[in-house]
Amino acid sequence: MGIRLLEAPVARRNDPRARTYIVDHLKPGTTIKRKIEISNKSSAPRSIDLYAAAAGIKNNGFTFAPKRTANELTRWIRVSPARADLDPHSRAKAEITINVPRTAQAGERYAVVWAESSAAADATHNIASVTRVGVRTYLDIGPGGEPVSDFKIEEMHGTRDKQGRPGVTAIVRNLGRRAVDLNGTLDLRNGPGGISARPFRAPSGVTLAPYRRGTVTVPLDPGLPDGPWKAKLTLRSGTVQRTSTATVTLAGKKTGPRTLLYPGTAAAAASVVGVLALAGIRRHRRNNR
Repeated sequence: MGIRLLEAPVARRNDPRARTYIVDHLKPGTTIKRKIEISNKSSAPRSIDLYAAAAGIKNNGFTFAPKRTANELTRWIRVSPARADLDPHSRAKAEITINVPRTAQAGERYAVVWAESSAAADATHNIASVTRVGVRTYLDIGPGGEPVSDFKIEEMHGTRDKQGRPGVTAIVRNLGRRAVDLNGTLDLRNGPGGISARPFRAPSGVTLAPYRRGTVTVPLDPGLPDGPWKAKLTLRSGTVQRTSTATVTLAGKKTGPRTLLYPGTAAAAASVVGVLALAGIRRHRRNNR
């Protein structure tokens, strides 16, 4: 199954979040409509239910409530049609209507518009299955213009996880009244011997609620030396982009000892081993005497 948003506000045509999610700022008493497309990518027909369910932001992530849990925003959302019967490898369109009451209080609210297909257990399959895909909704309510979205990268440091894999962790603070979805890249330069490492992509899925602080950890290649490195981190959320630089060392627990041989040291190491072996033989003969 698939689902995608077909419309975005003209004022947000340059905002990549608004082309993927329903992101908007509305005054109380406003009604908006958005079209979505659902697709059946399987070789069997599917009956798909369309509905809105509650969501929130917790532990640096956008969280989904179970089943059809409702909240204030879902009670303002209507999806038409509420059910679509799709032939194999076919598509259909639906319309989302959000009707904000005149008495709605200011603040940002979250929900997901889901497309769900389920199969009950039967004589052939003893396990029931439910599949659903959705479009996130970030809706801010209040008078006047939209609140400013902003965030700050406060600090960076090197880390290692329990398996010894290195990474760079940044502490980020959301300075605005809108949630931010963070993604970006990390560059490492001026490492040992002047080496540089390719840009590393920050994992998606980090969402910070307004005025909240969280962490973004970029995993790195296990074979990288500890450093120090000159780290440059660039994070984005929609049209907002921030960059920070710091000197980091990838210190911490490692999975085992490592030997780094730089050019010209292999022969020297072999000579040292030979000298030590010869010294051991002479010591053994002296003890025998």
